[in-house]
Amino acid sequence: MQKAYKLHGVHRHYDWGGTRFIPSLMKKNNTTQQPFAEYWMGAHSSAPAQIETQNGLVPIHEFGDIPYLFKILDVAKMLSIQVHPSKENAVIGFALEEQAGIAINAPNRNYKDQNHKPEVMVALSDFWLLHGFLAPELLTARLRDYHYFNSLQDYFNGVDYKGLYQYFMQLSSQDADIILKPLMMDAVASVQNGHVDKLHPHWWANKYYNGVVPESNIDKGIFSIYILNIVHVKKYQAVFQGAGLLHAYLEGQNIELMANSDNVLRGGLTSKHIDIDELIKHVQFVPTYPNVLVGDFHNELETIYQCPVADFGLTKIAIKQGESYTIHTHSIEMLLVMEGLVEMDGMLYHAGEVAMVNALQQLTIQAKEASVIFKAFVP
Repeated sequence: MQKAYKLHGVHRHYDWGGTRFIPSLMKKNNTTQQPFAEYWMGAHSSAPAQIETQNGLVPIHEFGDIPYLFKILDVAKMLSIQVHPSKENAVIGFALEEQAGIAINAPNRNYKDQNHKPEVMVALSDFWLLHGFLAPELLTARLRDYHYFNSLQDYFNGVDYKGLYQYFMQLSSQDADIILKPLMMDAVASVQNGHVDKLHPHWWANKYYNGVVPESNIDKGIFSIYILNIVHVKKYQAVFQGAGLLHAYLEGQNIELMANSDNVLRGGLTSKHIDIDELIKHVQFVPTYPNVLVGDFHNELETIYQCPVADFGLTKIAIKQGESYTIHTHSIEMLLVMEGLVEMDGMLYHAGEVAMVNALQQLTIQAKEASVIFKAFVP
């Protein structure tokens, strides 16, 4: 019986994606400079993977239920400020939009499925993201020290994250511009003069508008850059993000593993649908103290990233050239080769290729070159 099958995922060409990383990884020509933003490896109905068999390509769902969605991302332009709903709220929101007759592919649809979307990301390069609200003392200092934020201090008062965020996001564009225009002028000047780096919010405000201060209607998502944590994640370090955590990816390449969902509620920095009232219902208005995961020792060759959910687990396997490593699967598992060349079940897998392995199998991975593999599974 065949144990491992080559998986063929789906490329997603969102406009924020880079043009080189994913094509280079997967040996694809991209002479038209099309953005390759994400590569989906999973069974989500909007972009299901296919499995290579002796009878040709077959849909992945024929092999069984897969509760997770595995991705590769190349973030060239900043992603939207966003939050993911809990499973209970996803079921409710999906049902309400179905009753309202909003088509599943409508641009104003918030809920694409009935699932939650906790996720873990592992950096494949230096990676930058916004991740939860600043600690109260840091946010208080930011509102105090930047003159354009002084009028907002009473709405926060050291503790009221919801009051501050809701007040600002519900301002008219004209009133928001009174705050954001001098901010953007300061941000652009600071970057041009070399006064700030990527740990400073001015860097990202400047990047979003490519060094140009808009005349009006400045995206209110810019404010979130100044009230959320800016986190720098180094290669092979990880960050977990659960329901209700306001966040955004800023720059870099990573892999993501999440519950099998595409539910995203957006709060700015995007041309996609923004629903502030719905987003506010789901945000956890508490400070976040970022926890960058380096991975825990599983054995000499395998490192595990601890994820506090039942939907998925993630490990990194590093094998030297000429060595082998045997795994025992308890669920349908995916093995993404990120570096090197390995042989599994009689087939070669190059960097950028994925093996789907059936449950309850013993599989030996033989490294033809020094290799790094990420393994997705159900705990």
